[in-house]
Amino acid sequence: MTAWHDRRILDLFGIELPIIQAPMAGSTTVDMVIATCRAGGLGSLPSAQYSVEQLREALRRINEETAAPINVNFFSHTTPADDPAAQMKWRSALAPYYRELGLDPAVPVSGSGRAPFDDAFCDVVGEFRPAVVSFHFGLPEPRLVERVRATGAKIISSATIVEEAVWLEDNGVDAVIAMGLEAGGHRGNFLTTDMSTQVGTMALVPQVVDAVRVPVIAAGGIADGRGVAAALMLGASAVQIGTAYLFSPEAKIPAVHAAALGHAGDASTAITNLFTGRPARGVVNRIMRELGPISHIAPPFPTAGAALAAIRATAEGKGSDDFTNLWAGQSARLAKHLPAGELTRSLFDDAIAVLNAHSRARKD
Repeated sequence: MTAWHDRRILDLFGIELPIIQAPMAGSTTVDMVIATCRAGGLGSLPSAQYSVEQLREALRRINEETAAPINVNFFSHTTPADDPAAQMKWRSALAPYYRELGLDPAVPVSGSGRAPFDDAFCDVVGEFRPAVVSFHFGLPEPRLVERVRATGAKIISSATIVEEAVWLEDNGVDAVIAMGLEAGGHRGNFLTTDMSTQVGTMALVPQVVDAVRVPVIAAGGIADGRGVAAALMLGASAVQIGTAYLFSPEAKIPAVHAAALGHAGDASTAITNLFTGRPARGVVNRIMRELGPISHIAPPFPTAGAALAAIRATAEGKGSDDFTNLWAGQSARLAKHLPAGELTRSLFDDAIAVLNAHSRARKD
């Protein structure tokens, strides 16, 4: 066996390998996207980290370097209303850390966090016409979805439970990302906020495959060829992988994050809402131990991060990860430390080797 027998995602997106590099805001770079695409996978650009003009510039550079299909990813959350009382409560909880680091807890903070998909971002999609547009936290309003579809882009989004997968199919996506509990970074949940009932990849993928007609992309806890092969056996047409790419030289993460990843084991991470206001998986650090990891005090996404910025920067300057969002999945230890392009190819080759070994064992 030298080829992936389920070609639905390959043909849908026009890619060679069933490997999708996850869009990781704050960590994924243009170089990572280009390298993944050149290797035959689908590079994903996390566009919520950019302004509209920055996104244009990033896409210009990608188009100059590769003609391969790319995925442009956006958040589809609703910006919360101003809530000064909630912000003051959050600032009060963080005040002891400010004082410990020699900072004034009363200094005004600015920044509203990641921006949701809107008409301005949609204009950029129409201008550059990427092959794939993906969303996190459900889908934007139908009017915007139709504008994206009119560009010819294939539309995908993440589901963390079967009900979300069915909702996405009913609302017109071309494929569903089945995002298991093991995945690093932000959960893609949008119909539920209950983290206690989130589902692992092994249980979620086959149930989503049975529930929808569109192809399914497995995500969460997949970091080597064995995981890729397992996803195929569960019925997935492709995989989306994030944490493994954080070990590549193309990743842009603080030194303290890289160090935490290097020591992360299967039980090193937890789901927390402290850093942004939405549940996300990362390596457990001091603030997660002392205030959470899940806390009702954290204000709604994406506003929690602004008040953390000063103490995070100061602590990182001292070599401390106490206040840094150390996003990581549960399988970091399994990842090969390779450049993004080599990693993409290796994940596929190793998966084929696993499947071939399984086939030979059955014949024997």
